[in-house]
Amino acid sequence: MTRRKPRKSHFFTSESVTRGHPDKVADQISDAILDSLLAMDPHARVACETLVTTGLVVLSGEITVHNPKAQAALQNAEQTTRNVIKKIGYDDPEVGFDYRSCAVLATLHSQSVDISQGVTSGKSVNRHQGAGDQGLMFGFACDETSVLMPLPIYLAHRLTEKLTQVRESGEVNWIRPDGKTQVTIEYTGGTPKRIDTVVLSTQHTEAVINPRTGNMSEKARKVLIDKVIKPIVTVECPQLWNRRIKFHINPTGRFVIGGPFGDTGLTGRKIIVDTYGGRGAHGGGAFSGKDPSKVDRSASYMARYVAKNIVAAKLARVCEIQLSYAIGVPQPTSVLVDCEGTAAIDLDVLEKAVMDLFPLDPRGIINHLNLLRPIYMETAHDGHFGRKGRNFTWERTDMTKALRKACGL
Repeated sequence: MTRRKPRKSHFFTSESVTRGHPDKVADQISDAILDSLLAMDPHARVACETLVTTGLVVLSGEITVHNPKAQAALQNAEQTTRNVIKKIGYDDPEVGFDYRSCAVLATLHSQSVDISQGVTSGKSVNRHQGAGDQGLMFGFACDETSVLMPLPIYLAHRLTEKLTQVRESGEVNWIRPDGKTQVTIEYTGGTPKRIDTVVLSTQHTEAVINPRTGNMSEKARKVLIDKVIKPIVTVECPQLWNRRIKFHINPTGRFVIGGPFGDTGLTGRKIIVDTYGGRGAHGGGAFSGKDPSKVDRSASYMARYVAKNIVAAKLARVCEIQLSYAIGVPQPTSVLVDCEGTAAIDLDVLEKAVMDLFPLDPRGIINHLNLLRPIYMETAHDGHFGRKGRNFTWERTDMTKALRKACGL
């Protein structure tokens, strides 16, 4: 595999979207339904897809539960959906989509018995819990931020969080739920040098429209820079704040029509936002709405956990892990560790340490990261990685000592 070397200078861009973005509305509904089922049946099999559009939510997918309480939670999927929409902030019919008036259609059925026999422990041909599907998953970490995430996606997520915070607190009362951010960083020798461009687009009310131009006023744009962008950047990376930053605030001029009224949303359409902002590779599988027997989700979390512990152990400055699986087969078909030329030790030694120390079969991953819990609604906004809190077990760095010892350090 070719090892990439840092260029003398380059620019890299990542984006994020707010909780009210149509695709993220769909993700949160799917994960809320997953949580409601796991709370009653930790071994529920769930693959829930959601579509949202003007006045309509469609739930589809394969769901199998094993007790009456979980069945009752499944029957309550419509109310779970409405609760999510309300929590996000779509509570006003004037915006074209609200939790009271939207229709909710559910077309859910049981998981295929052919798949079930391959992923249920004790029923598969090898008697162990196999992977829920074939595929490849990636995990990534680097030392650009304290949480070992690439800086562009980290800042983009913090900006969407701040947009939500100032909206929900009422500090900026003309913001509506839909929005997007984008951050471009200039790198020198592989190290962040400065912030080049910040793009921020947020849905808003008519109150900030300049009647002369029909577009958002310059005063409103300045509020977003002063109340959202500057507080985040000056706290997270004050050394990168500079007067040369280019700001594009609602660059189309206005953003009144938004959310599911303005654009259809689907579960799993923001996989790069969910992961590393385009830094590193992606296997193509989405996360939201899938229980942890699906390695698209659980193995991606484990790959992040492995990569983060390697960087935290100072065995590399950058680390990408690839895992691949065959449906119904417990152990991965391949494991690859790539450190882009930054590894402090031989990669063969590091790869062996990874395979010796980390459980990489579905059951081992689920047990090690404690994934059979209703923790997923929180992951469905502002990124699955680089987050803090007890539920984000894949963000722990508790394997650093064991890794260094296994590597002879």
